[in-house]
Amino acid sequence: MSTSYATKPDAGLKALRTLYFVRFGFAVVWAVLMMGIGKTINPGTVVLLLIYPLFDVAAAVVDFRTSGATRPKAPLYANMALSLLTAVGLGVASASGIPAVLRVWGAWAITAGVVQLIVAILRYRLGGQWAMILSGGISVLAGGSFVVMAGGPKASLASVAGYAILGGVFFLISAVRLHRLTSKAN
Repeated sequence: MSTSYATKPDAGLKALRTLYFVRFGFAVVWAVLMMGIGKTINPGTVVLLLIYPLFDVAAAVVDFRTSGATRPKAPLYANMALSLLTAVGLGVASASGIPAVLRVWGAWAITAGVVQLIVAILRYRLGGQWAMILSGGISVLAGGSFVVMAGGPKASLASVAGYAILGGVFFLISAVRLHRLTSKAN
């Protein structure tokens, strides 16, 4: 029998902490792979491009199912929808080249950043969310830079790898802060 968040408050925090640690690990591995093969659009690059937003959907589903009372329903649904649309958009854009991919990635970074800001602000009382607030704001700015980069001569997928690593670091910071909070509570 599972314990719901409502009956055991730190269970939801522990699940969120674990999710953040997993997201950090995924982001680093994904970024290293992208830096290794992402010089051009090729089948491996396309797979990596699709995996990232699909992983984001899976993470949002896990977040939704485990966060109980801290679950901001509408923003998490919005995140799932945006990430699914992004996977489709990246699949289509990859046939047109790196600039098209950067435009789709940029639009996703902007919209997902706004959603991340909303979720983090709604969860602020839990603690450990300031890094998520900062990450959401940076995501919006980074998204704009991807769109601008797409129109320039130096369009590169290396920038999305750097974006993933930075986002992963913010997840790690939040995971560590949540770990400290749950350790103090016990």
